Amino acid sequence: MSDAPFRILPRITERNAPYWESGREGILRFQRCQSCRYWIHPHSVMCPQCLSKDLAYEPVSGKATVHTFTINHQPWMPVPELPFALAIVDIPEQEGLRLTTVIVNCHVDDVQIGMPVQVTFEAHEDENVWIPMFEPAEHAVTE
Repeated sequence: MSDAPFRILPRITERNAPYWESGREGILRFQRCQSCRYWIHPHSVMCPQCLSKDLAYEPVSGKATVHTFTINHQPWMPVPELPFALAIVDIPEQEGLRLTTVIVNCHVDDVQIGMPVQVTFEAHEDENVWIPMFEPAEHAVTE
């Protein structure tokens, strides 16, 4: 059984499973058009650039920059800890490629626009879901 906090988890489908399950390997993956190489998030059935349906999941670096954020103090539903920083991060592989996420492993007062961050995953192994979250880049493990 997973020791991750309670969350309402996504419904896993054949189309989105590679995204939600890739955190098991510590890798963040997005769909990518195999025709024009455009990155796609959230997942789709066709490329919004060239309309190809030849899509596959490919890894990205896991690095990002905080584009914008808000600090949530309201417990709308069960959440692990309040307050928390809900952010939109820019993924450097493509201009405009962004992900809505939570910033973890730092105090909410330390979150800043432009802050470099690195992916980390909250495991819900019983459901085969690894939720991508981001932490300050200085916490990232270097090889």
